This record gives sequence, C-alpha cells and structure tokens, in this order.
Amino acid sequence: MHPLSLFKYCPKCGSSHFVENNFKSKRCETCKFVYYFNSSAATAAFILNKDDKLLVAKRAKDPSKGTLDLPGGFIDLYETAEEAIKREIAEETGLTIEKFNYLFSLPNIYPYSGFEVHTVDLFFQCHINDFSMMQAHDDVEELFFLDKKEIKPELFGLKSIRKAVEIWLRDSFI
Repeated sequence: MHPLSLFKYCPKCGSSHFVENNFKSKRCETCKFVYYFNSSAATAAFILNKDDKLLVAKRAKDPSKGTLDLPGGFIDLYETAEEAIKREIAEETGLTIEKFNYLFSLPNIYPYSGFEVHTVDLFFQCHINDFSMMQAHDDVEELFFLDKKEIKPELFGLKSIRKAVEIWLRDSFI
C-alpha cells in the first residue's frame, strides 16, 4: 500500500476532496494544494574505539527492539545532518563527536506507530576521543564494542542499518 493512501484529508484546508495527483503526490480539489510525500531524513554513525572496534547499540524500543543498531536518529526540523549526528550521538551515548566524515546514504522504511515512514539514512564515520562518559540513553538499551570479525550484519534489525554495515565492512571504510 502506498503511504499516500493513508492521507484522506487535505492538510491545508481539511477537505475530503484530496485525490491522487501522481505517484508522489495528492492534490486538494477544494484549495488546489498539492502535497508531495517525501522521505524523512535520519543519521547513523560508525564509531570506532582505539582498538578499532565498532560501537554498537542494542535497541530498547520497537521497531526491532532487542536487535543491534548503530547510534543515530531522525533529523529535526531546521537542523542540518551534521547537527543531527552530533545531537543524536550525545542523546543516545553521552559521547561528544570530535570530527566526522560523511560516507553514503540509503533509503529505508521505518515502521512507526503502524505507519511506514520512508527515510533517507545518512551514514557518517565519527571520531570520538573520550569514551569515559559513554552510557546508554534515550532508546538504547545497551552499548558495546564489537571486533570487525564479530560483526554479523543479520543481527542488525533495521534494513538500512543492516545494509550499511554490509557496505561498511565490504568497502573498508574502517
């Protein structure tokens, strides 16, 4: 089912005459507003410690509660991806990013409250000098490091994260 099928009323005027315009949009026949369904943006971080082990999170909440994840999250309104990765890492881990490099992006579908949120996930290689304040917060149950040889992409619950870990391991971003 296309996500736009869930939108029955115009978000601008409330009219029920909100019809398909094309694959990406709906149009209000009352006020002529056209709503495009675009992806939300999210960030995720690959963080290595001094022993070249990857920081991994265990998800505390659904979707995919109890599976592995990378620290990160949604980009807020009026926030850059760079600001978001720093904020999300601080919120989830208590850590401060010293520097980072953008790696790549992947599309994803993030199930949330019975709705499929289409996202573009932006992946960063982040560098942290001090791990002494590391502690699981927010929607993270646990944080730990895995040696590259111990990383099993199939244990990561979200599709884009799983695919990103595969790419990261394969393309030697480490």
